[in-house]
Order: sequence, then C-alpha cells, then structure tokens
Amino acid sequence: MKIRHLVPCSLALAFLAAPGARAQAPAAAPAAPASGFRAEFLGQQAYGEKQILDLAEATPADKFGWRPGEGVRSISEVYMHIAGGNYLFLGFAGVKPPAGLDKEMEKNVTEKSKVIDELKKSFAHVRAGIAATSDADLDKPVKMFGHDTTVRGVLLSVVSHEFEHLGQSIAYARMNGIVPPWTAEQQKRLKESMEKKPADAPVKK
Repeated sequence: MKIRHLVPCSLALAFLAAPGARAQAPAAAPAAPASGFRAEFLGQQAYGEKQILDLAEATPADKFGWRPGEGVRSISEVYMHIAGGNYLFLGFAGVKPPAGLDKEMEKNVTEKSKVIDELKKSFAHVRAGIAATSDADLDKPVKMFGHDTTVRGVLLSVVSHEFEHLGQSIAYARMNGIVPPWTAEQQKRLKESMEKKPADAPVKK
C-alpha cells in the first residue's frame, strides 16, 4: 500500500494534539537496538540525517529563502517540512511530540542556524522514539492518514519521507550552484588521485 505524503505541515502538526498519541519519547531513551529491524532502520536514519544536515550546512544562509517558483516550498520550508514530518509520523506510532512544539515551524523557522537546530532536534526525537519502541510493538495495527498499517509501516514512512525531501533539497541545491558535500568530496579525491599519477606512466597493454 502506498501512503501519500500530501498533508500540509501545519495541519499535520495540529493532528499531534489529538488524544490518539500515547507515550512521549523519554528524555533519557533506552539504549538503541543492536540488531533487528529497528537497528536496520536506525542505520538508514543515520545515513539520511547526515546527508540532510551536511547539505543544509553547505547551503549559504542567504539561500534559505529561495524557492523555485511561486507557491512552492522554499529551501528552509523543505527542511522544516522534514522536521515536522518526523514529529507527525512518530505520533502515529504513539510517540508524542515535545511540549511547546511550534506547529507553524515551516513558516516561522527560516534562519539557517535555527533550521539546522530544529532538524537536529527532530532527528533526536526519531532516534529516541525508536529506542523506546519495542520489537513487539512493530506489528501493532495503527491508522495513518485513514489507512491501515502497522508501527513498522509508520517507521518506514519516516525514513522514506526524509529521503523524498532530501532528493528535493539536492535539486534545489544544484539549481543554486551548490554541489552536495559528498559529491564534492568524491570529486576532490578523484582530482588528488589524478594529480598523483605520473604523467609519463607507461600504458598497460
């Protein structure tokens, strides 16, 4: 079943105030799982987090308000949509968002340093929520956007949503002449490798 991520961030966060959400991720979360689905999820989560944060750090502060056209999310709004989605999806799995969360963060948080700080908080919330969720909880049935799924399905939606908008952010960066840091690093290594190769090295036949 394909879940469509078309809920506006403001409406999505408003949902989190509903009584359906259960326990909030504790401040001191249990130790992260070392094996099984949750550990595999956290591996993908860590990879996505790093790329999102690295790209945000590489983006000049004066570009955070850039958008490709009228009515389309800006760079900062995409990042805040990712953060809001993290709280939203964990809410379906029974993990409450932090108290005092700005339900309009997508519009209100636009400064680079604050955007990155909110992203980091949302990623920490995801990790704490996963650690607080037991393996036995993964197959529990839940409703998400009116569809039947499980806690496991909710978690898959978390990471797929992050990667969906990472791709969008990469496209935005490229349109502004920003090379993703991991690509820049690969290009640097390739250049260094070529420079170390002797110009008169014999060609193998």
